[in-house]
Amino acid sequence: MDGRGKPDHDEVAVTVNLTTIGFDADDTLWQNEQFFRLTEDRFVALLGEHGEAAEISGKLLEAEKRNLAFYGFGIKGFTLSMIETALEITRGQVAPAVIGEILAAGREMLAHPVETLPHAQETLASLAGRYRLVLITKGDLFDQERKLAQSGLGDFFDAVEIVSDKSAATYEKLFARHGDGPVRSMMVGNSLKSDIVPALAAGAWAAHVPHELTWALEHAEEPAGEVRFRKLSDLGGLVDLVHEIG
Repeated sequence: MDGRGKPDHDEVAVTVNLTTIGFDADDTLWQNEQFFRLTEDRFVALLGEHGEAAEISGKLLEAEKRNLAFYGFGIKGFTLSMIETALEITRGQVAPAVIGEILAAGREMLAHPVETLPHAQETLASLAGRYRLVLITKGDLFDQERKLAQSGLGDFFDAVEIVSDKSAATYEKLFARHGDGPVRSMMVGNSLKSDIVPALAAGAWAAHVPHELTWALEHAEEPAGEVRFRKLSDLGGLVDLVHEIG
C-alpha cells in the first residue's frame, strides 16, 4: 500500500460502514516522546560521572519496564523510574541536589505546553459529526486531561477514555460502548504495539501514523498482509482513507 493508505492491487477490497473512529493522543495528535528524550538526555548528563550514557539509559529503560505494573504509563512513573535508576547507579549515594533536579525535570514535563501535530485539527474537524470520535489514550489521568484541554481538540470528541493499557479486550469494550462494535470501527495511532495490533485483534480497522520517535517499549512488528491495516504518512491522509473504506 502507498503512503496515503490506498490498498495495493493484490489487497482484498472490503467495504464496511464505519461509524466510529478511535484516536490515540500522545505522538498521534500532539508531541510527547520528544520531551521524554530531552529529559532523559538531561538525566544522563546529571549522572555522567557514574557511567556511560548507553549504560545509564539502559538501566532507566529496565526500571521503566519493571515499574509499569506499579506506576502505569506517564510522566510521574518516568520520574520515579529516574530516581530509582539514580539510586541504583550510585549505589544509594546519589546527591540530594540530583534528586531535586530529577523532580524539577518531571514537573517541567508536566507543565510543558501542548504542541499539536500537523493536520490534527483539520482532520478531526472534517470527521467530527459524521463519525463518533473517541479519544483512547494511556497515561496519567490528570496529565492527559490537561493536554487535551490545552490542545484545543477536546470539542471534536464524543467520548474520552484514559486507560491503564490497551489490549484487544480494551478495544472490544470501548468500541461496543461508544459505537457499533469493532467491526464498524477504526483505531488511529502511532504505536503498532498499543494502537494497531490489539485493535486488529479485536476485529477493528487500524490506521498506523508513524511518529519519528517511538518509545522502545512500544515497538512491534508491522502486521503485513492484514486487510484491515493501513499505513499513512501523516494524519492528512485519514479523511480520504475513511471515505475509501466506507
